[in-house]
Amino acid sequence: MSDLEQVALVYAPTGRDSQIAVSLLKEAGIDSAPVDTMADMAAGLNDDIAFVVVTEETLRSADLRTLAAWVDNQPAWSDLPFIVLTHRGGGPERNPAALRLSEILGNVSFVERPFHATTFISVSRTALRNRLRQYDARLQIEALADGERRLQTALSAGRLGSWELELATGTLSCSNTCKSVFGYSSDARFDYKDLLASVYPDDRPRMQAAVRDTIENGEEYSIEYRTIWPDGSLHWAEIRAQLYRDRHGVAVKMVGVSADITERMQRLEQQRLINETLEMKVAERTAELTTAHKAVMAEVEHREKAEEQLRQALKMEAIGQLTGGVAHDFNNLLMAVMGNLELLGKHAAGDEKAMRLIDGAMKGAKRGASLTQRLLAFARRQDLQVKPVDMRKLVDEMGDLLRKSVGSAIALNYSLADDIPSALGDANQIELALLNLVVNARDATPDGGSISVGLRLGRPDRTTPELTAGDYVVLFVTDTGQGMDSETLKKAIDPFFSTKELGKGTGLGLSMIHGLALQLKGALVLQSTPGCGTTAELWVPVSHSTATPVHEPVDAPKSNGATTQSLKILMVDDDALIAMSSVDMLEDLGHHVVEANSGKQALAILEADQSFDLLVTDFSMPGMNGGELSRKARELIPALPILIATGYADLPEGTGLDVSRLSKPYTQDQLASEIGKVMTQSTGLAPA
Repeated sequence: MSDLEQVALVYAPTGRDSQIAVSLLKEAGIDSAPVDTMADMAAGLNDDIAFVVVTEETLRSADLRTLAAWVDNQPAWSDLPFIVLTHRGGGPERNPAALRLSEILGNVSFVERPFHATTFISVSRTALRNRLRQYDARLQIEALADGERRLQTALSAGRLGSWELELATGTLSCSNTCKSVFGYSSDARFDYKDLLASVYPDDRPRMQAAVRDTIENGEEYSIEYRTIWPDGSLHWAEIRAQLYRDRHGVAVKMVGVSADITERMQRLEQQRLINETLEMKVAERTAELTTAHKAVMAEVEHREKAEEQLRQALKMEAIGQLTGGVAHDFNNLLMAVMGNLELLGKHAAGDEKAMRLIDGAMKGAKRGASLTQRLLAFARRQDLQVKPVDMRKLVDEMGDLLRKSVGSAIALNYSLADDIPSALGDANQIELALLNLVVNARDATPDGGSISVGLRLGRPDRTTPELTAGDYVVLFVTDTGQGMDSETLKKAIDPFFSTKELGKGTGLGLSMIHGLALQLKGALVLQSTPGCGTTAELWVPVSHSTATPVHEPVDAPKSNGATTQSLKILMVDDDALIAMSSVDMLEDLGHHVVEANSGKQALAILEADQSFDLLVTDFSMPGMNGGELSRKARELIPALPILIATGYADLPEGTGLDVSRLSKPYTQDQLASEIGKVMTQSTGLAPA
């Protein structure tokens, strides 16, 4: 807002005061609006008035109740300045009646008449600067309120309830979603005593101990426990929180979120019951076979092993499907969070504190995105660039990194067979798998020892569900460390299982490598003995084509997000948060965007207007998915460029679409780059 947009009200109905004040304000570059009556002045007051010039004698005998009420009811950011013109000798120091005006009007400056023009202009400009600072405060308050609304929207989308616990008073403040986690309605009373009473009695001591530990040691509060709702039903809640301290380092409150995980715990319980039932049936069948005839024990053992493998495979498949679905949903949530943070960072440029907060939030979101990629790797839904890979060259080029990773206390040896053929895999993912295996070997050898990295040509002794007949390149890592017993070895590739201390690992390293191996039609084979170390083998099928470089050369510089022209884009996503974030990013890039929330709505738009340059659509949508929408859109506009966004690795088989794919979550630069590639392929128009 510029100075010229502000208006000063002038109420000086007698003499030449009004004429002089208006003239001086004009000289100072300030617009003014003279009024003739107190009623006109009161009616003219609003948030856009810069300040008010008024003579003291006009206020002395007037009814000031309307004026006082307006002053009292100003918004929190507003403190409208008043300049009161008094007679010589009638200033506030010698005139108690004038001084009382400060009590009514609040922000008052007194100017004794006759006044010098310089004095009046100086006081007026000071009042204007004061008002402009108030407008700045209003913008900041509105920005904070908008940020709070976005945060609440994100919490609502994730079905997370927010809460705060004041430690000094024990006062609990929580959102309606938080109340619902404990079975309370939004209008019901719910204090800390009610929360404690809701915790299942057997879980209450553990919950209170965790709270004490957080307050005393500052540890992150993270706990799952059972709850009893007011209707008597049993549920599960997951609570996470952090401790906040004042500037003196004194703990003042805990702030956190809560979620209802009843369905998840029920699924786990159902899976446990299924496993128990299956184990019972296996035991019953084994007893029957043993009673019938012991020259058949070998057959029984074989069947037990097969059933164990099947049970393990079914369990891992079920966990993989669940994990992949959860990772996909979190990708969508992270897409909205990262997109909004990226755009917010542009608007907060120059605000050091805001940028620091945004940067912290973005780093947390990126860590979440990295975790979802590991989950997708375990679920065999990550995006792979499968090509012939020179494995010997790959290991050679990682030598320096592996040496730095193991440190000087451990000997790193290599055993690379000659004439190793190319493997059919993803070079980047195999590099990551090798690094994970070497780091695991290092952690298993804390007192020093040796680690061997090797390559050999392998052929399975017998076929398994993972390894079929054929030739494989075997990448192996052997350590002389602690080793694992048979029970630990069985759980080694389970997601989130780890023998490391809390906080030293996610338990996803071997799970990710196992998922990668299966996705490459290979296998991860582990062999270990307590006290004798561990050998991990990654079996990758041999390629019959010439290997490509591990790191392909870059053909062109990355897009900086700018485009040579503004495109007309139809953006389709059934998730309102993601659609809003994506539309904002596209418009920030300079494109004209039309939004649709379903495939049906998108087709209606295309039928009415076929001038769109590009269709950007989510794949997983109810009613009509992105693949079906793309086929129907091409029937309407055969040459329409299409970009499909998805959190999964590949589109389902049978899609048969010649379209580009964008992995979620994506940044604005990635979005701009993919749009540039699509437009280059279809029209020859590329990003600048």
